[in-house]
Amino acid sequence: MPKELTTGDLRRRNRARVLRALISEGESTRAELSRLLRLSLATVTNVVNDLTLEGLVHGPSLIPSDGGRPTGTLKARPEGAYFVGADVGEHGVTVELFDLSLRPVSRVFKNLPSRMAAPSDISRALSAAVDEVINLGGSPTNVFGIGLGVPGIVETELDPSGSDAASRIAIYAQSLNWPRTGLHDIYPRADFPVFADNGAKTLTAAESWFGAAKGIDNALVVLLGRGIGLGIINGGQILRGSESSAGEWGHTKVSLGGPQCNCGKRGCLEAYVGGGAIARRWSEAGGSPSMDEEKSLQDLLTAAQTGDAIAIGVVEETIEILGLGLSNMVNLFNPKLLVLGGWAGLQLAEYGLIQISEATRRHSLDRPAGQFELVSAKLGHDAVALGAALLAIENFIQIPLPETKQLTPAKELT
Repeated sequence: MPKELTTGDLRRRNRARVLRALISEGESTRAELSRLLRLSLATVTNVVNDLTLEGLVHGPSLIPSDGGRPTGTLKARPEGAYFVGADVGEHGVTVELFDLSLRPVSRVFKNLPSRMAAPSDISRALSAAVDEVINLGGSPTNVFGIGLGVPGIVETELDPSGSDAASRIAIYAQSLNWPRTGLHDIYPRADFPVFADNGAKTLTAAESWFGAAKGIDNALVVLLGRGIGLGIINGGQILRGSESSAGEWGHTKVSLGGPQCNCGKRGCLEAYVGGGAIARRWSEAGGSPSMDEEKSLQDLLTAAQTGDAIAIGVVEETIEILGLGLSNMVNLFNPKLLVLGGWAGLQLAEYGLIQISEATRRHSLDRPAGQFELVSAKLGHDAVALGAALLAIENFIQIPLPETKQLTPAKELT
């Protein structure tokens, strides 16, 4: 039988809903929050008063109305809290500091020694980048957490001996040849709470909160880089599966046999249209790709645009295979929206979004083929880090302030 909610439970839930809405919407009024959240105006007013006293909300700012009294708008107070988001990518570690309005305050990129970097290499780069990004951001003392977008499968294991949530998070990055890796192996420090998720899922969270998938209940968000990932939004929630590995689309098979993938298997989609695989196919066709996979794709697309026959052939084949892979997801999930992101995805979308859409529809069943729209990711290259920061923000929103640490009063922060 479900536990009956107490007055305190309701107060905490309403606080979380109002604060989340103010962060995601940017600004609102008490009346708009009341309508959006289906809460009474009195309840919204009480929550806003509490959040204002905590230094998390400021306002109201008065805006003119069509006759009558001006309307008061509310906003999350940017300096009320800070969060770190990190994108642990194939080329390096991107770390950003965000304020409570999700504005990026500072950014640091650290190269990794190789594209198959070990967890210890990432740990060193990440720790140095976190210190640097906080220092560049003015060294705020009210940093409430760090979120990591990492490669591979991220699981929370039910280990009762774990003293904190981070100690129970395990990363399985088969394509990088990592053994089971604990989150503490990536970020061993305990300076603030640490959270992690697969990079495709953090990209999906960012695009769902602020980007192309905002307000869409059924969408697929593609992360196409050196590797390939997918975030599945089903009924407004990110689909995770029984142990959180849902979305490993790059390792669905498009051929029997075929080239070997980084995961060790053959015939994976990633072995054909991942960033490194595209460079390999261009080389096999007679091209001269750069050792830098991102630059290689740029060079390939430029060559195709200038009429190079070999490059045109590789690009056309890439679009056809990508459309084939996307069509499988269209047939499985019947999305309203497909969002193409990641550095390789954004480059391919800029080159030929219409062609990718046509290839996807061509390989899909007729009915679902006419029910989706394909768009580019809206938030650019830093979306994975933003989505990672949202992991820490979601935790901050859900935990009442007295259970974390007391904020400096607003008048002392300004």
